[in-house]
Amino acid sequence: MTGTAADDATDLTGLYREYGDDRLPPGQRETDRFPVLSKGETPPWDAESFAFEVWGAVDEPRSFSLAEFRDLPAVTQRQDFHCVTGWSKFDCTFTGVEFAEIAERAGLNDDVEHVMFHALDGYTTNLSLDECTEPGVLFAHGYDGGDLPADHGGPIRVVTPHKYAYKGAKWVTGVEFLTEKALGYWEKRGYSDTANPWNEERYG
Repeated sequence: MTGTAADDATDLTGLYREYGDDRLPPGQRETDRFPVLSKGETPPWDAESFAFEVWGAVDEPRSFSLAEFRDLPAVTQRQDFHCVTGWSKFDCTFTGVEFAEIAERAGLNDDVEHVMFHALDGYTTNLSLDECTEPGVLFAHGYDGGDLPADHGGPIRVVTPHKYAYKGAKWVTGVEFLTEKALGYWEKRGYSDTANPWNEERYG
């Protein structure tokens, strides 16, 4: 079990105030369930061979085994989750490694401006470096006090509470630091690059 008790979580459910007046973004409906949506099937993975890679415009490319990744300093955060298909789940408790922790360990070049997340199933999604430093951006390996379930992106997924959830890649195997912008899987297929739920930025 890699999660921590929800009582220990830092509450980030109020961050919506930076983006809109209502906790529930326009066009969304609240659900108590946690639906499973992916571009394909849940990919298989093996805890012994799984690796999380960090590369690109960095001083020191890094590679972490799953055990090493889970041993990195972790935080637990309570945050909301907004799917581009129109549902939102409030009060999700994720445990994981903050984006800044990974960036610091790799050492970023001065000209890094963008980030590409890579996943086990070939999925990619992009954010600007500034967006990655927003509160709540986390490489999550725990959910609700336990390990992050495989169908929700375990062993590691990105969570981005200020964006639609397609910006939070499941089954993340690495992060690439870029000096120029590049688009990810859904962004190339017409989804919004900015993905702000409170502006209903669903499609480009």
